[in-house]
Amino acid sequence: MSTSTSSAAMLLRRLRRLSWGSTAVQLFILTVVTFGLLAPLACHRLLHSYFYLRHWHLNQMSQEFLQQSLKEGEAALHYFEELPSANGSVPIVWQATPRPWLVITIITVDRQPGFHYVLQVVSQFHRLLQQCGPQCEGHQLFLCNVERSVSHFDAKLLSKYVPVANRYEGTEDDYGDDPSTNSFEKEKQDYVYCLESSLQTYNPDYVLMVEDDAVPEEQIFPVLEHLLRARFSEPHLQDALYLKLYHPERLQNYINPEPMRILEWVGVGMLLGPLLTWIYMRFASRPGFSWPVMLFFSLYSMGLVELVGRHYFLELRRLSPSLYSVVPASQCCTPAMLFPAPAARRTLTYLSQVYCHKGFGKDMALYSLLRAKGERAYVVEPNLVKHIGLFSSLRYNFHPSLL
Repeated sequence: MSTSTSSAAMLLRRLRRLSWGSTAVQLFILTVVTFGLLAPLACHRLLHSYFYLRHWHLNQMSQEFLQQSLKEGEAALHYFEELPSANGSVPIVWQATPRPWLVITIITVDRQPGFHYVLQVVSQFHRLLQQCGPQCEGHQLFLCNVERSVSHFDAKLLSKYVPVANRYEGTEDDYGDDPSTNSFEKEKQDYVYCLESSLQTYNPDYVLMVEDDAVPEEQIFPVLEHLLRARFSEPHLQDALYLKLYHPERLQNYINPEPMRILEWVGVGMLLGPLLTWIYMRFASRPGFSWPVMLFFSLYSMGLVELVGRHYFLELRRLSPSLYSVVPASQCCTPAMLFPAPAARRTLTYLSQVYCHKGFGKDMALYSLLRAKGERAYVVEPNLVKHIGLFSSLRYNFHPSLL
């Protein structure tokens, strides 16, 4: 009897210690409120967050995105209909020297009508080039039309303003008759053609290969200027095969098979953990410094950043070109790829040695060549282009969705 009484008394003493003023109770309540209430309420519409309520929002957001893309496509069409052609008084492109520093090659096929994807891309590039002014006089826009039919209205319209290379103009192609040439291999061959045409036509220092549904971000030219003239002079970045300007947002979280992100994730905890600990100790009037509390806030901040979505925290890097990071590239995807001229010539040789098929597209082919040929490639974070195409040129998509 006395033993049970003493045990009960001990339990009561421990419960008294776990009062509302207890550090453990306060941190537990903070965790429950943050991850069980505040974060889900704040992030349930964030597309790339773990808290995103897909069944509630995805269909509506996809339809809104398509409607907005239709409006922007119409606006891009009016933009060019009202713009004087290159034979008029205001040319769309200009060159300060006969040999451009950077050629921006936009690869296009005739895809979903009404959205005018390629017009959206070219009009945005033109607007940004105008804003850039003399600093971008060594930049050249170049359209590469790889549509087999002659019905690509947008490419015909752009030919009034931008130099165009037409792969199938005046040629007989037998891709439709040859069963061994699938759409993935054709896409690779089109890519090789456009890259080679860019080099042969202009002999630039760099070629930026952009697919016709990748709209450039506002900061693309200042960031590229900083990266290519400053950062890529560093020894470990020299001689890179390519620099990716886009990686899918859904693949940008920390829990992914990229070791560099784990180091960054730990760094987030090491940075925010002590800061949040100091704030907590100050407002809770706790004396001194507590290592257990710091460990809690390190894990707390790491979990919060991951669950809210690393993509959204990467957006803070847009404050300055020097804040953009360059990390080793992974295999997906190719909406925008920057090639130094010597590396572009090596890439042409490499791609001629591989055959693409379903499950092994040109993005995987390029990535597989890195290890096979002892090359290096990198990706810029955050993205420098926005992927707006919900309709693939390789697969039929009757129910386009943002995810």
